[in-house]
Amino acid sequence: MTASAAPPLPGDGLGVARRRENFPLAWMCGPRLRARRLAVYGFCRLVDDLGDEYSGDRGAALDAAETQLRAAARGAATHPVFVALEPLFDGGMPLDPFLRLVEANRVDQRVAGYESWEELDGYCALSAAPVGEIVLRLESAATEENLGLSSRACAGLQLANHWQDLAEDARRGRCYVPRDVLVRHRVEVADLAGGFPPPGFAGMLGECLAAARERLAAGWPLAARLGRRRLAAEVAGFVAHGAAACDAVEAAGARLLCERPSAGGAGRAVAALTALRALIAPGPPPRSLRR
Repeated sequence: MTASAAPPLPGDGLGVARRRENFPLAWMCGPRLRARRLAVYGFCRLVDDLGDEYSGDRGAALDAAETQLRAAARGAATHPVFVALEPLFDGGMPLDPFLRLVEANRVDQRVAGYESWEELDGYCALSAAPVGEIVLRLESAATEENLGLSSRACAGLQLANHWQDLAEDARRGRCYVPRDVLVRHRVEVADLAGGFPPPGFAGMLGECLAAARERLAAGWPLAARLGRRRLAAEVAGFVAHGAAACDAVEAAGARLLCERPSAGGAGRAVAALTALRALIAPGPPPRSLRR
């Protein structure tokens, strides 16, 4: 497929991005940075939708997304979501983190589970870490140490989201709990899809939550390293949101297999307060990450 050919992609994801904007401190960004952040979010939403919801040939659609990405890097994209990315590439943004996000969705089409935490971390390096890298590069803060801390925080939030979706994923035949963890606690994927917790469920869930919290806590120091307080506040709120998601999963326990838990108003309020506090100076991480 050439860049000028009509790609099998849904329409303008930028409208979705504007309606579902997920960086609450955007009002503190200048217009140029805000537009670029919206462009990134529009891309992320589109690619995730192609991998999870698209009713056509998802592989072909993801290939078309890669074609448009490469065209955008040359200033020749035709799809509006990718045209919006062209100023980023003109400014020196590397193509690699965007390609990794596309590849993560390809992986989702062929991989239903992972053998170990190491394998799952490898998946998170494709599906989560690139988002943090892109944001840090937009903010001229992409040092090697910052990228490493961001990768850990992004992985922690991704794991927390996976545990929230544990039962729904299992019913779709997908499980992000590593196989060796399932074996250790004598849990089968079918148990997670069935709505009734097996005897080893609590131990399995505890290990999963510990893994997410460990990664979130490891990424927390990033907030203190960032000179821009607005960005530090975003990072602090991001990590606090992941901690609140873990807390909600822990509180749900076996009910997790029947209904998706959410952090609720209290959890969102704590995350917001954590972010606001970090506008002045980052404090300690959320309490549940200090266990």
